[in-house]
Amino acid sequence: MTFTSEHFQKRKFTKEQINAYFKNAERDLKIAGSNNTSEVIFTFTYQAFLKLGITLIAYKGYKIKSKQGYHVRTIQEFSDILSDESVGIYGEAMRRKRNIDLYAGGTLVTNKEAREYFKFTKSILEKVKQITS
Repeated sequence: MTFTSEHFQKRKFTKEQINAYFKNAERDLKIAGSNNTSEVIFTFTYQAFLKLGITLIAYKGYKIKSKQGYHVRTIQEFSDILSDESVGIYGEAMRRKRNIDLYAGGTLVTNKEAREYFKFTKSILEKVKQITS
């Protein structure tokens, strides 16, 4: 883990604050899981994924600075904290899909892809819950 001052600010978080971050991620994942539209599933899954990363970063006593590249740094630190390379791989794939959709005129996220990202993020949610509980 490399919490550089360029991207992160040292900060103390209460258990309640960390729990609020987690509940916010859990809520987004619930929205994703209760929908049948692939774009909605994908968008809320990606948001939940990032919020889980933010939860763990806060648990470690840091706040990510909102600046260019902060999604990349969130994904990198999230992967490092969990010592799980697949977090970085899935996170980067979702980030790229989101960027293409947002900045390059859109991309089709299939229902199969959206469900795979959802399933992965749900498994990660359980790991984050165990760590932060």
